[in-house]
Amino acid sequence: MRRVIALIAGGLFGAGLHLSGMTDTTRVLGFLDIFGDWDPTLMFVMGGAILPMALAWRLTIGRAPATGGSFPTRPDPRLDPALLAGGLLFGIGWGLVGLCPGPAIASLSYGQTGGIVFFVSMLAGMIAAPPLRARLDSAARRA
Repeated sequence: MRRVIALIAGGLFGAGLHLSGMTDTTRVLGFLDIFGDWDPTLMFVMGGAILPMALAWRLTIGRAPATGGSFPTRPDPRLDPALLAGGLLFGIGWGLVGLCPGPAIASLSYGQTGGIVFFVSMLAGMIAAPPLRARLDSAARRA
């Protein structure tokens, strides 16, 4: 049952990304072009995602998911070097291509080469990140 709920939730998320224009790289890049031909529509998409999520975090306090397990813990609000570096890399990728992980996966349904190349590159980065992080942490401890 848990997998069925996850499949339905993932399908709704992907459909929402398509409907909101988050898989349209020209719309995303237009949003990021604040000094040019700025397209503010994605600001409403982000607001429409942030507000319900803030409410959802509040509603999970003292509760458990209906399908078992537990809700994730609240993220640490500290700004550490790893978070800043990750945010910088995310922003660079988003600004260069106009896709982030969720829309990149949803855009695979288009079958376009650019989306596939981005997805494969994203997977390569995800595979390379843990050993690179371990190596950097090890070097930092020795210093």
